[in-house]
Amino acid sequence: MTGILSGLISPKADWAWRVAFLLGAIAAPIGIVLLTGAPVPLQADLPAWTIVAGGLLVGLGVSYGGGCTSGHGVCGMARLSPRSIVATAIFLSTTFATVFVVRHLLGGF
Repeated sequence: MTGILSGLISPKADWAWRVAFLLGAIAAPIGIVLLTGAPVPLQADLPAWTIVAGGLLVGLGVSYGGGCTSGHGVCGMARLSPRSIVATAIFLSTTFATVFVVRHLLGGF
């Protein structure tokens, strides 16, 4: 999503599919709610500022990392890209370390 959105911010020749994709990502859930009447459960036990800060940090990481965890972990590793293998190993190691520190050293949230 970040790569698609950044392609709109710095326009490229392939902007039409990016706009269509993002509009579909917004319209599809709205359409499901309108058609089924089923509410979309959304629960976050965190302050809104932490969610916004997390989103900005993820966007920054995607920019510096040359892609997201899904891109490197699924597509890059499937192509046996050395860069993606290293990036995925770093993502996972950082995740493991963060969970360990938050849950075991800081007492969890």
